[in-house]
Amino acid sequence: MKLSTKLTLFITGSKLVIVLLFVAALPILVKEIASQYTNYTLKQQRSKVLSIVKKNGLDYYLQGEENYGSYTLLKEEFIAFLPVKTGFSLDTIKDAQRLIEGDTLSYRVLSHTFKNKQKTYLLEIGKTTASIHQYNKPLQRFALYVLITLIVMTVLIDLTFIRLILRPLGSIIKTRLVNRVFPFDVEQKRIQTNTTDFKYLDESLLLLMDQINEAFYKEREFTSNASHELMTPISILQNKLENFLAEEGLDANQSVAVVEMMKTVDRLKKITSSLLLISRIENEQYIRKEELRPMELFQEIVDEIRHRLEEKNISISLDISPDALLKDVNRNLLFQLFFNLIHNAIKFNRQDGRIFIKGGRSNDGKYYIHISDTGIGIPKEDLPFIFDRFMKTNLAAQVGYGLGLAIVKSIAIYHRIQITAESEPGKGTTFKLRFN
Repeated sequence: MKLSTKLTLFITGSKLVIVLLFVAALPILVKEIASQYTNYTLKQQRSKVLSIVKKNGLDYYLQGEENYGSYTLLKEEFIAFLPVKTGFSLDTIKDAQRLIEGDTLSYRVLSHTFKNKQKTYLLEIGKTTASIHQYNKPLQRFALYVLITLIVMTVLIDLTFIRLILRPLGSIIKTRLVNRVFPFDVEQKRIQTNTTDFKYLDESLLLLMDQINEAFYKEREFTSNASHELMTPISILQNKLENFLAEEGLDANQSVAVVEMMKTVDRLKKITSSLLLISRIENEQYIRKEELRPMELFQEIVDEIRHRLEEKNISISLDISPDALLKDVNRNLLFQLFFNLIHNAIKFNRQDGRIFIKGGRSNDGKYYIHISDTGIGIPKEDLPFIFDRFMKTNLAAQVGYGLGLAIVKSIAIYHRIQITAESEPGKGTTFKLRFN
């Protein structure tokens, strides 16, 4: 899972948890807010009433009566003055019931005692609990809508910020790691970013790529030089052995020894030629400007290698369209690539075996060629290393130098062909080539 996806899921999940917690706590919060606001309103009304009493006297309300009571038309609020015993003190706000004109109603009541002309009075100001909580549900809905709107806005802002801040990382992955062709480009542009960590990562990857390139070029240069320089003394030694063998006076043992030496020299010459071919391919000394039809190429290979097929009575099946055309390729190199694969399919096949060659286009429009055999297969532990140089697989007794598939891999890389192998011991091997 991508880092941006993980961050997106985390942010969205955390916001969702906040919403759920807020929704669960919203009724309690709204109720508490309404209660506290009512308390505040009752205290303000108490201050206002006491200031009127102080200014105009309590008779302003009592009008010569012992007590006073008044309420609104819908009985939602009331105010009352009652005389109490001297020394009695009360200053509270709590829910209580009051009987008004035969109706028992629940109120939030402020009770406060004060003195006026040496007498103690109890002031009560009440507000019905029904009127206090009548706006709770609308307030809850409004608060929920506001919260959801804010959450959506913050999620969008967070996602935009994540995309912007991770854009350099995406560029680093895309330009440095994804679908890179080895060797890497010599000139690499640094990713523009203000994030120190991304700068360090980009510079470290560039340095690593340069070091890998340098080591690769040195190895390739050594292989090329060594292979080229070895060809001359090997050819001279081969000629001298041939001349020595042609001389008279050699007994049978000496002749056999010379022949064995010639075989060794010939093997060394073939290895050197293969390494030189790989080096030339890697140094891009071949031109990719030709066109070829795979069907014609395979028919030519089959004609050339037919005697090997007949030796083991192996049948070969070609399922390739005659109209298929490959452009911008080197015909000789592709001939060598497919020749090596078919040669291996014969060498490691069983008697009376079969070889299947199929070509076509995949769903994404890419051209592919599959070469399958019914041979001995490749052990699972050897499969990841079959394209390595001097790596022998299958039966150790088989003749080979471990360079055939290395040449195949070099030609495939040079033509930007994706090549993979699938194998099951005892059933056969399939090489899959995908042309870009």
